Amino acid sequence: MNLASLKIELKRNKLPYYIKNLLKQAVPKKVFEERLAVKLKSIEKFSTDEILERVRYYNQLDESLQFAPGSTRLDEVKLIKSANAYKIDTLAYARYFPKHFKADFIFGDVVHVASEPSFQKSRPIASDNANGILLNLDRKRHFFFVDDPISFENKKDMLIGRGAIVQAHRIDFMNKYFGGAGLDLGQTNVSGGNPDWIKPKISMYDHLKYKFILSLEGYDVATNLKWIMSSNSVAVMPKPKYETWFMEGTLEPNVHYIQIADDYSNLMEVLDYYITHPEKAKEIAANANAFVRKFQNKEKEDLISLLVLDKYFRLTSQY
Repeated sequence: MNLASLKIELKRNKLPYYIKNLLKQAVPKKVFEERLAVKLKSIEKFSTDEILERVRYYNQLDESLQFAPGSTRLDEVKLIKSANAYKIDTLAYARYFPKHFKADFIFGDVVHVASEPSFQKSRPIASDNANGILLNLDRKRHFFFVDDPISFENKKDMLIGRGAIVQAHRIDFMNKYFGGAGLDLGQTNVSGGNPDWIKPKISMYDHLKYKFILSLEGYDVATNLKWIMSSNSVAVMPKPKYETWFMEGTLEPNVHYIQIADDYSNLMEVLDYYITHPEKAKEIAANANAFVRKFQNKEKEDLISLLVLDKYFRLTSQY
């Protein structure tokens, strides 16, 4: 493992993140509540229009409402049955608000629009998805960016793809393209899929040796899309159907990623075009990098998260 690969793997280590957040739970809640006003006032440091636009995007509610019967008190979020990452990431911001405030939470891969306004990691990209209020949940897994040491010109003119092949649409892709020329595709799961497709997992750094990286949605969004778009490689994928804090619904095809047909039928044609027009692919990588940068200011991301929650609590008259 070279130094660049080691740096990436160390950055991906979740343990320090969890320890830091667990230590914060020992801080009296009153300390965080007293800091809320100061945190919200930090909006003055940024473009107010940009901040409020993103708050409106994540929390599209625009009129007063009642929270649903059976909603969860903030001091009971830790009791919700789910992966710890969702509870830790929710409490990172919920701790700034009174513990008796209530809301609904749907943790996990969410691919439907809830009947009541709910805080969640993902939602369908649709015009009627306002009940899905987005928070940056399971962020250590999904919100990971890389410092790519390999220039676009020094990458292979090939498409790399590794992942769990479980869902029907991923199986369909592999049926059509596994073993194809210019494609380095492999299945990483042992059960399910097709044993003939199994290949060893490779490091994130080794993915970066390729100009084109496959990014197929799984149960909801494609986990690898964020780090691909932060690299000097280009994501290749159909138009996304789901979105998270990354605002996948605002991505422009062939501007931020290379778009292929929903049935994958034009993959080889599209790859051939960008291999013979490398300047076009390089421009997409640069656009993707610019898109990623707006998520890389922690103070701004914290502020937006607090404002998304604050908007909900105000609309539900909990102050």
